[in-house]
Amino acid sequence: MTTTTITNFRKNVYSMVENTVRFNEPVSITTKDGNAVMISEEEYLGLIETLYLTSLPDMKEKLTDGLNTPLEDTIPEEEVDW
Repeated sequence: MTTTTITNFRKNVYSMVENTVRFNEPVSITTKDGNAVMISEEEYLGLIETLYLTSLPDMKEKLTDGLNTPLEDTIPEEEVDW
């Protein structure tokens, strides 16, 4: 994570936003009144989705079970009726 002051952020806003978007590099922006973190929209949406999924009853366990299932024990995608 890149850390910068608000003054430096204002001077380099375009390049910092571009790096955040292209490389998912968060930026910590420090000010005298507190700090903020800038993340890409992709990272933000991923965090929101993760929070939502883990808030559903039993979903956390289902996701963990899925992560721990060996690939050879799964159904090939072409056999799934979407």
